[in-house]
Order: sequence, then C-alpha cells, then structure tokens
Amino acid sequence: MECISVFDMLKIGIGPSSSHTLGPWRAAERWIKELKDKKRFDKVEHITVDLYGSLSLTGKGHATDYAIMLGLSGADPERIPVEDIDETVAHIKNTNTLSFNGEKELSFKPKEQIRFNRKFLPFHANGLIFSALINGRNYKSTYYSIGGGFVVQEERKISKANKIIFYCTFPYPISYGDELLKFCHQLNLPISGVVLENEKSIREEASIDFELKRIWSTMLECMYTGCHTEGNLPGGLNVRRRAYDMHKNLIGDYKYENPEEWLQIIRKTEVKFRQILKWVSCFALAVNEVNASLGRVVTAPTNGSAGVIPAVLMYYMVIENHDADFEHIKKFLLVAGEIGSIFKKGATISAAMGGCQAEIGVSSAMAAGALCELMGGTPEQVLVAAEIAMEHHLGLTCDPIGGLVQIPCIERNSMGAIKAINAAELALDTDPKNVKVPLDKVVNTMWETAKDMNTKYKETSEGGLAVGVNMSDC
Repeated sequence: MECISVFDMLKIGIGPSSSHTLGPWRAAERWIKELKDKKRFDKVEHITVDLYGSLSLTGKGHATDYAIMLGLSGADPERIPVEDIDETVAHIKNTNTLSFNGEKELSFKPKEQIRFNRKFLPFHANGLIFSALINGRNYKSTYYSIGGGFVVQEERKISKANKIIFYCTFPYPISYGDELLKFCHQLNLPISGVVLENEKSIREEASIDFELKRIWSTMLECMYTGCHTEGNLPGGLNVRRRAYDMHKNLIGDYKYENPEEWLQIIRKTEVKFRQILKWVSCFALAVNEVNASLGRVVTAPTNGSAGVIPAVLMYYMVIENHDADFEHIKKFLLVAGEIGSIFKKGATISAAMGGCQAEIGVSSAMAAGALCELMGGTPEQVLVAAEIAMEHHLGLTCDPIGGLVQIPCIERNSMGAIKAINAAELALDTDPKNVKVPLDKVVNTMWETAKDMNTKYKETSEGGLAVGVNMSDC
C-alpha cells in the first residue's frame, strides 16, 4: 500500500506545472543524488537530458527546460527567490555553462543538451532520461514525473496494474474511502483526527503545525501577490491578469500593509451572493496567475489546480467564519490531503494520464470534503462532498492552448472552487444512507474514464481548445 503524507499532496514549489516543472526539477535533484551515491558525480564530463511524451509536447509552455536547468544547478524550488529564476537561466544560456549542483562547471548548451522527443516511454506519459558521460561511457537513468510533483525511477518494481509498489508504515493505512470511515468509527475521530494520527507517526506534532503554517502562509502570500499584480502573463498568449482588476473593484478604499491585514479587511467587505462568487473566483484566479508566471505556489494536488484549495479555505475564513484560526486551517489541509491521496492511490492526479479531471476534479473534491468537515459535516458527509465534486468533473479534458497553463486552466480553478463550495453544501443537506454513488466508485470511474480518454486530450495540446484556438488567434 502506498503511504502518502499530507505534505506529499501539498508541496511548495514553482509554477507553472507540478508534473512538467516541479517533477522534472525534483528528478534532476534525484539524479544528482544518485550520481553522488554511486561516487560518479565528480567524474561527470558531459550531461544530456531527453524529454518524452507530454513533457516534450508541452514542455516549452510549461517551462520544463527551465526546471531542468534549475534542478541541475542545485536550486531548491521551495526556497529559490523567484526573481533569481530568469537570471539563472539567462546565465546558462548566454555562457553555455552550467554550475552542476553549484559545485562544478560544465559546458552546457540547452538547445542541444535538453532534447524534446515526441515519442512516449512505456510506463507514464511524462518520461525523462538523464545521461552522464564518464570516461567515455554514458550512464543513463530514467525517471517519470507522475503528477503533483511526484517522481519515480524506472528501476522501481512495477505491479501488473502499472502501479508503483510502496509499503506503508502509517498506523491506520488508507487506500479507500471505506477504510477511512472504518478508522473514523474505530477511533471516534473526524477525518482530520485520523489523518493527524498518521502524520504523528512520522513527525512531531510541532513539526506538523510548523509545516502546515508554512503551506498556508505560502497560499495566502500567493493570493495576495496575484491580487496586487497587474499586466499580461508571459508566454505569448497575451493573457491579461484579471485578479488585479477584480480585486480592486471588490476591496474598495480599505488600507492594509500585508497579507494578514488584507485578510481581516476582506472580512469587512460587502457580503452578497455575487460578491461571494467574485471573491472566490478572484482568489483562485490570483493563485493561478502567479503560477502561470513562474511564481511560488502550493501544489494542491498539482500546480495547474493550485488555486482551488486556497480559494475555498479563504472563503471559509473571510465569509463563513470570521473567527477561524490555525486549528481550522489545520483540519482543512489534513482532510484535503487525505482525500487527494485516495484519488492518487486509486486513479491519478496527472493530467497527462487522466485529463483535467485528474487535476481540477481532484482539487475540487479535496476542497469540498475539507470545507464540509469545517462546516460540521460527519465523516460520511465529507466523503459525499468529495464524491459530488468529482462526479461533476468526470471526463474533463486537458487541452492547454500553446501548452501554457493559462487557457483554459486559470478559469477552471475558479469553477472548481465554486463547485467545491456547492458540493459541500449539498453534502451537508444529504443523508449519506441515501447516496447512490460512494466516493470509491467515483474514484474508480475517474480512473476508467482516464484510461478510455484519447491521448490528444491528455496534456499533449493535440486536441480540444489547444487546436480549436491558435496562438495567432490570441
């Protein structure tokens, strides 16, 4: 059984894509560690990176080449100053040299040594091969970016169902919704309580709180940045940032100095249905506009869907409960992480494998379930909320125009957030005994739908809006 922590599902990183940016970045780090472990790092004379499948087809729009260069340079996606990214990449391109892990200078020509191959490797649509020349011999390692910033190496054992085999050490191992409910009843705890017990088996609660606060701080900072940055997004589509104008109209003349003060000010603004819709959309748009411009976001569960969970959590804090504090944030993130892990174990969170249902659909389910618990829902109602949210994203395709995480991706986050809130409200008024479709059935249905979906609708930019609308149209 796969053992997935909340901190695996919610990762701090750089946009625009968890599978195409953060994953390859982490793969480069893993490869460097592998070279060091095998005592080969100091002997490396020349390196090349080959990208395959979806990483190749939409890699340019997702800044995969940037991620590779930054990862090989030893930069940390959680902590590198965002303003240093362009400078680091420009230096490599202009000098044709790379400081390998920040330790040794290598000749490196990005256009020649990062190669885009249209063919697909067998295990996953996002494959990449690192090659190191040592004493005239090439040493190759194959990695797969399997969504949400998760990376696996080809040498790991693969089951007949094409799933990676892991061994879970949690005291309450969970793969299915039914198992989660069993532990809730056994321990007499809400879902957040069960998840916390699992997390406490691998780290101190003080460490859990510290990391969850860091995640929320990153989310809040991201929303704040997005709402206060105007102009067009990079990439060639000339997409105008909308969160700035929307926020300006909503916030009025209130004054504030930082994200925390900003949150308190929003609590004072007018609360009508239209304003609520606009605020939630504004929060979601803000995050994904930051993501699209190589900003720092929280992968939740992916970068392309990073706006849904912070938007719904912010909605709870500024609209539903003005007394909400860290304990509410903690419960929300714990529940969201667990629901996301159930989808990852039973289906996929990779758009290259399952279309956008695997990203926006999963994030909406995560947010719906988490909000439902905060609103007083039972564990059964929490899973009902997650099921409702996913049920109404089934079959959603991934067809980014120009391979950029902008159209339709940014708007989809606002739609996913609104659906999550609606799903939570529906679940709170539902008797779980009357539910016809349990969460485990919709997870399985999503996976079957993913397998049946045509490849051109799985983050290849070969179908849907990606071919219906050309770059020249924009």
